[in-house]
Amino acid sequence: MSIDWDRRRCSRKGHITYAPDEPRLREKLHATTAVGTVWRCLRCGDFALGEPHGSGPADRAPGVPRGRALRDLFVLRFLGVERIARGLLIVVAAYAVWRFSNSQNAVRELFEADLTAFEPVADHWHYDLDHSPIVDTIRKTFDYKRSTLHLVAVGLLGYAAIEIIEGFGLWRAKRWAEYLTVVATAAFLPVEVYELTEKISYLKIGTLVLNILAVLYILLSKRLFGLRGGREAFEAERRSASLVEVEEAAGEKPEPLPVRRRPTATIG
Repeated sequence: MSIDWDRRRCSRKGHITYAPDEPRLREKLHATTAVGTVWRCLRCGDFALGEPHGSGPADRAPGVPRGRALRDLFVLRFLGVERIARGLLIVVAAYAVWRFSNSQNAVRELFEADLTAFEPVADHWHYDLDHSPIVDTIRKTFDYKRSTLHLVAVGLLGYAAIEIIEGFGLWRAKRWAEYLTVVATAAFLPVEVYELTEKISYLKIGTLVLNILAVLYILLSKRLFGLRGGREAFEAERRSASLVEVEEAAGEKPEPLPVRRRPTATIG
């Protein structure tokens, strides 16, 4: 059983109605019933009782996410939620680093005491705790200067702020957030590739693939940095989409958009 996402969204957010100035379209988008005037929803196509939410030329109708546009919005919001969740986790990490910087000696003593308790188990399995790479790495962190750890905490907070701002911007489908996401994500791709050369894990591979797909998707679908005609083509596409939505809601087949053909060279 397939899900009608347009009707599902209307049931949650309400219908979107519009009265175009063009008499031909206006006549097909409304009707008079015994209980009052009804207008056809631009998103799901059902009739809704009451006055329209707006009026004007058909090509100035509100952009209503439906079909492919609704799926694009779902993808952006999925990426937005992922960015916000990641940002909150980084905030937790920054707080942990800051707390650790203020109590390094206490943590060192606690670690060494607990390590002694694990020595009999390690000896039983012939594991040398004193020369363990993991233990050596943890012990090195105790030697970091407090000021260095504070800088790390501040850096993590800055990174978390970028992620959270990205997330909220993507949730609201803001174009500046799309640019910020592409630039920030692409900047960290070399770091993620380098981490894979150090140690491969399914989590690192999955994160790298997700970030690459996110960058390519936003670049191409939103026509950023002049790709596929850039902002001009993106705005033209949005304006034509408004007219198409009105015509489709009225039950008419929209006229195909003109296709620009490249001039062919002639050989003299």
